[in-house]
Amino acid sequence: MMDAFFPYAETTHDITVRVSVAFLAEQSEPDMGKWFWAYHIRIENSRASPVQLLTRRWTIADGRGAIYKREGRGVVGEEPVIQPGASYDYVSGCPLTTPTGWMEGSYIMLEAGGSIIEVEIPRFALLAPAVSN
Repeated sequence: MMDAFFPYAETTHDITVRVSVAFLAEQSEPDMGKWFWAYHIRIENSRASPVQLLTRRWTIADGRGAIYKREGRGVVGEEPVIQPGASYDYVSGCPLTTPTGWMEGSYIMLEAGGSIIEVEIPRFALLAPAVSN
């Protein structure tokens, strides 16, 4: 289902990850080679049991094609448990040294029975608006 607020979505193991992204002009300094985006992620659990988000893995690419890998525990300092039928939202940010790029990744989650699953985060574009002088 297409969601106007969350234009990017991917479902893995009955868990849907939705993403919206916004360019933050007030935190960007194009003259200094700095662009900044905020991204809002909603994780929806359509499973019959809860899951816990343990780690995140990101691949970030800038407009020059440089690839950056980021990995860490939880998201925004939390390792949330998402109940069946519930969702978890958070907002984070990404700086780049180019006005375009993209991000994608995955979450490692713990199922109620103790199994580990990997849930995909859809690729989303980081695009600064064109500036004309």
